[in-house]
Amino acid sequence: MRKLRQLGAIALILGIVNGCNLTSAPPPRVSPKPGIEKPRQKPAPTAQNPIASATNNPNLMLGNPSNAASSVASADNYLMVKPQFVMSYNSKTHTANWVSWQLNRSWIGTADRKNDFRPDDALPANWYKVRPTDYTGSGYDRGHIAPSADRTRNEADNSSTFLMSNMMPQVPELNRGVWGDLEDYCRELVQSGKELYIVAGPVGSKGSIGKKEKIAVPAKTWKVIVVLDRPGLGVSGITSNTRAIAVEMPNDASVKGKGWKSFRVSVRQVERETGLNFLSNVPVQVQQAIESKVDSQ
Repeated sequence: MRKLRQLGAIALILGIVNGCNLTSAPPPRVSPKPGIEKPRQKPAPTAQNPIASATNNPNLMLGNPSNAASSVASADNYLMVKPQFVMSYNSKTHTANWVSWQLNRSWIGTADRKNDFRPDDALPANWYKVRPTDYTGSGYDRGHIAPSADRTRNEADNSSTFLMSNMMPQVPELNRGVWGDLEDYCRELVQSGKELYIVAGPVGSKGSIGKKEKIAVPAKTWKVIVVLDRPGLGVSGITSNTRAIAVEMPNDASVKGKGWKSFRVSVRQVERETGLNFLSNVPVQVQQAIESKVDSQ
């Protein structure tokens, strides 16, 4: 009897042990391997790190008027692509051949005028970079080609217009008078909902200014403005009825007191004077219709 009780106790103990083995233990926690971190996302592009190219830059939507190239071999027709405007620079005249830019409400803001005139360090290293003091005592203004007031979205945009590569010598009567009046009119069109594509620059020669290097003084300044009814229409929105304003203004005191409309010419006339080809991205038949007319609005 005593032996049976001993056998029962042993059986009971074995049953308890077996029962415990039937219950699964929780899986052990696996610590991450040292030195392995969660991949970090790449930062999004910012306005401080813009990427611009001649092929997709809206400031060159109408085309490259002189087939300018970003090569030092093209010293008199050097393409410079900036987020705010595009230009063909001439290292011989030390001015732009032309500057091209888009203008709509998105470019207009509340940034103050920077007035930080300075050399353009984006020019090739061995080229002379015009300094603000090169105009000192010349009798000519440092005349903006792409205007300061067309780029007030932020300080960086406005500051870009004060690069000396964006300047041409202009008599005060032109720069502060009729030329500025046309700039104001362009912004009035934009405030009414229009989108403009503008190309402007110097033509001809009436001497030079400068101390260390000579900066060509243009005989005239010109501007071609294509007016679209609203932003976003693109080249396909340009028809034979699209408004185009073209002007040529003498770079002398004779312009004083005159309105900008008295200097209107056809786009074709500006092409003849400058040797440039405007609206080259527009279908040929549309080009011909637009370029042959003189604005009368």
